[in-house]
Amino acid sequence: MPKRRHLCWSGDDPIQGRWSLAHGEGVAAHQHARGQLLYAASGLLATTTERGTWVAPADRISWTPPSFEHGHRAYGETEISILEVPAELCSALPATPTVFTVSALLRAAILKLTGGAPLPPDVGDRLLRVLVDELTALPEQAVYLPEPVDDRLRAVTDRLRGNPAETATLGELGRAVGASERTLSRLFRTELGMSFSQWRAQLRIQHALVYLGQGRSVTDTALRCGWANPTSFIETFSAILGQTPGSYQTELRRQTAMTR
Repeated sequence: MPKRRHLCWSGDDPIQGRWSLAHGEGVAAHQHARGQLLYAASGLLATTTERGTWVAPADRISWTPPSFEHGHRAYGETEISILEVPAELCSALPATPTVFTVSALLRAAILKLTGGAPLPPDVGDRLLRVLVDELTALPEQAVYLPEPVDDRLRAVTDRLRGNPAETATLGELGRAVGASERTLSRLFRTELGMSFSQWRAQLRIQHALVYLGQGRSVTDTALRCGWANPTSFIETFSAILGQTPGSYQTELRRQTAMTR
């Protein structure tokens, strides 16, 4: 396995390869002429744009289209493989950032392409096309938190970001920011494309992924993120991520051990 490099990047330098980010470290807003795939072998990687934040837990792939301004932040010691995708292959992939699950074939392909060993151009091109084909057949699994524009709605979401365990109802939050519950409910739907409860669940899941990655227990994570009990947390986590928090932590430990 090649020696990983610490990521310190201006946005214009060659980036394809394997890199390391320490907890809390990030890359400032930038964009690429090519598309970009980032495979997080360990840790958790958040991709932020003016439209919102996408989170990729370990063993997921983040996709960012060409010319889409974005930044990154790592939670936990995060090992990433970065692969550039030529513009002619990008049309087969989503037009906005997203996160994909990872098949064994996809994992092997991206690690081969970013492993540092030179490949004949035709071999690399064929493998990249296989990788893109594999991505188009996989389900998206984005833990996505859209950003509001309306000042009243932003005041509500900022308050919840500061304390994901906040239990105030939408009506109580509305009174605090000078808007009716009906108005806020409409704004969540029209601006963010989801209900208040769906947005808050996504926010809490993003925080939960960080806590679980830090090794906190399922019960402690549930309480810190505002669930009344572990059962309701497990149900929400499983509905969004397709696995229980316990199985996610087991997978996280396995992936971390493989990268050492």
